[in-house]
Amino acid sequence: MADKRDYYDVLGVGKDASEDEIKKAYRKMARQYHPDVNKAPDAEEKFKEMKEAYDVLSDDNKRATYDRHGHVDPNQGFGGGGFGDAGGGFGDIFDMFFGGGGGRRDPNAPSRGNDLQYTMTIEFKEAVFGKETEITIPRTETCDTCTGSGAKPGTKPETCSVCKGSGQQEVVQNTPFGRMVNRRACTNCSGTGRIIKEKCTTCHGAGKVKRQRKINVRIPAGVDDGAQIRLNGEGEGGLRGGPSGDLYIVIRVKSHEFFERENDDIYCEVPLTFAQAALGDEIEIPTLTEKVKLKIPAGTQTGTFFRLKGKGVPRLRGYGQGDQHVKVTIVTPTNLNEEQKDLLRQFAGGSKSGENESVSEEHHESIFDKMKKAFRGD
Repeated sequence: MADKRDYYDVLGVGKDASEDEIKKAYRKMARQYHPDVNKAPDAEEKFKEMKEAYDVLSDDNKRATYDRHGHVDPNQGFGGGGFGDAGGGFGDIFDMFFGGGGGRRDPNAPSRGNDLQYTMTIEFKEAVFGKETEITIPRTETCDTCTGSGAKPGTKPETCSVCKGSGQQEVVQNTPFGRMVNRRACTNCSGTGRIIKEKCTTCHGAGKVKRQRKINVRIPAGVDDGAQIRLNGEGEGGLRGGPSGDLYIVIRVKSHEFFERENDDIYCEVPLTFAQAALGDEIEIPTLTEKVKLKIPAGTQTGTFFRLKGKGVPRLRGYGQGDQHVKVTIVTPTNLNEEQKDLLRQFAGGSKSGENESVSEEHHESIFDKMKKAFRGD
């Protein structure tokens, strides 16, 4: 046995180390060298060596024998070898690996309810100006009959006799590394730590019930497609006095036939006749709130943009509004009579090309139709 290292050196503690110091050293090394964590070739051997040292030094009788005689045959005095009895130490390290021990959550502690999501589709102008509305959502709420206990009124849940209220059972397995203790949900109480002998007739022991709940929602002016609105505490109800979750409303905005939106700015397209573009004019433009006059300078080209300052969308976070950008499109006349054609030929220097007469009248009418609807406030 002369090739064995000193157990105190293995754990890196002094010979006068306390029980707590030995335990802390063991846990630290176990996290480092456990075969499930460390894949180094020598990790398993180091883990065995460390485990054997801990088995001896954590037991008062074995430690006293070791201090007097040093290393001896594992079948003499140590009860079947260093890995024969893991004691409480190996269970402690498995608590850390598998969620047991001090970090285990109390199954009877208050539990927060789940968050919910609701998708709301609104009109283009409702997103611009905001609105207040009422929605109906299905959600679970604390049972009023049993106030969330799940037990029949006048009774109360009892502590599970199997897990003693912890919600977990220990399963012990003998392995080449010693006796391993794992923890799993208690099969007697399904991990709740409680047994309800007389269940509430309303929620049937669940402590929660499903309801259709009406909720008032205020959509702020300037909200855009894809935005989320959070309503605190309007989600699923909590358990055992825990807080409710939140409700997230996802906004979907319908498109508009005349207006388009980009951030806080509004874009639209208006038609001009050839004469208006060439000679200039003052035209009426629909905006989100009113009709305004727009001066078109002589010689305006198709595709030119004009800006109407402050006629866009109210800024959701901040002051003021975006702008409205007006794109003008020159519409080529169709179905000209001979006199009109002659005048155009004279203007063009006698050209008989007539190329622009092939422009679709359908496009001409569609732009005007959209403008008419915008003027009506559609």
